[in-house]
Amino acid sequence: MSSRWLLTGGAGYIGAHVLRALHDAGHDVVVLDNLSTGLRRKVSEGVPFVEASILDTDAVTVALRDHRIDGVIHLAAKKAVGESVARPHYYFEQNVLGMMSLLEAVAAAKVHRFVLSSSAAVYGSPEGELITEDAPTLPLNPYGQTKLAQEWLLRDASDAGGELSWTALRYFNVAGAGADDLGDTGVFNLIPMALRALDQHQAPQVFGTDYPTADGSCVRDYIHVQDLAQAHVSAVARTEQPQRRDVFNVGRGVGFSVLEVLDAVRTAMGTEFAHEVTARRAGDPARLVAAVDRIERELGWAASRDLTAMVSSAWSAWQAYPPAQD
Repeated sequence: MSSRWLLTGGAGYIGAHVLRALHDAGHDVVVLDNLSTGLRRKVSEGVPFVEASILDTDAVTVALRDHRIDGVIHLAAKKAVGESVARPHYYFEQNVLGMMSLLEAVAAAKVHRFVLSSSAAVYGSPEGELITEDAPTLPLNPYGQTKLAQEWLLRDASDAGGELSWTALRYFNVAGAGADDLGDTGVFNLIPMALRALDQHQAPQVFGTDYPTADGSCVRDYIHVQDLAQAHVSAVARTEQPQRRDVFNVGRGVGFSVLEVLDAVRTAMGTEFAHEVTARRAGDPARLVAAVDRIERELGWAASRDLTAMVSSAWSAWQAYPPAQD
């Protein structure tokens, strides 16, 4: 059954993929984005677009009511760990006060379905090979703290009103492109950081090789953005059930180190390049790899694209739409 959703941050890297996946599944979507980092060209032609901040409660409420929205998918947020350490108050303003504003609008417009973009950063640096959704949430940085606070706010709003059905998706490291025009041109993710450095004739940086991992660099679970978009479609269907309160990891259950990812970039580009080892970044855990049993069992979703597909699609999109064009 199709429904109409407000997608915050829908002009961004992940948001644009979610938008197309929802359309392919038959849902109507309205995009709300302040274009602080998103690109208007990534919003498909004909999609209703509201240029506004989630901090503008009145504007969001009007959008929800005027477009007769059934549910909200909330992606609009600041997401860089390093920046969050340098500017914690800004991150709490944008991510936590923004969430409070959005939930106020949702209540005013009597919207009862919600999908939240959360993060593996809520876990901090947990022990064990795989992280389950029941692992302790002890974030190491302000970004992770704000994402956990968003989950708390959503849970509390649901408990207070009793009618909100919600799903929180804890993303692991997102990479790749579902189409050349939707590539990641951001400055905080590993693959675009490496490609940007190479464009500028610089060596990509590796932030620390003294972690307790096989090669000393951080290990992460990388998920193709197209698989992640499909996870949102499954989460939307989940919220059709009344009073759901679900948290799911979204990953592949496989970890790759920074050095392994750079090797995959070399293979995709067909060229060799040097990298530069620098000091650790504050707030970076050594290893984050998802346990994905719950989402596979309860949503019937599983990732299908591997690291090679992520890196090769990212490189293809980078060549087709260099950041200078944006």
